[in-house]
Amino acid sequence: MTIINQIRALIIVFMICSVLAGITAIPIESELKWLLDHPSMVPGFAEDWLRTCYDAISTTNKNYPMLAYGYDWLAFAHFIIALAFIGPLRHPVRNVWVINWGIISCIAVIPMAFIAGPARYIPFFHIFIDCSFGIIGLIPLLVCRNMIKKIS
Repeated sequence: MTIINQIRALIIVFMICSVLAGITAIPIESELKWLLDHPSMVPGFAEDWLRTCYDAISTTNKNYPMLAYGYDWLAFAHFIIALAFIGPLRHPVRNVWVINWGIISCIAVIPMAFIAGPARYIPFFHIFIDCSFGIIGLIPLLVCRNMIKKIS
């Protein structure tokens, strides 16, 4: 596999993961219900937190369904982020700035989680889960950028 094809493969993985993250935002209530109906899938320390989240989401959806629109926009943002990587997919060297923007965005997840998480009473373990999304996204993008430097 050529270096260009390796770069494109990493970009495609990143794009797919962004779309999947977006897709999971839409059915949040049914996803939480499914997790709670399958306790073997939930670590003990997270069960109470997930129950609280499910109760909040289901009550909100029942009484104020328009607030779920925020989850729809969250999903949409993930889809648009994935689309932004079409440029580097086609021309990695010319569009390395998109890779750099993605790297900055992934890094920015960490302070955002540590600032907004406590302000919204998010448990510490969940803040780390949110940070892991930025770190996991950062890995293929850093590898891509290094490969692009080699061919530019």
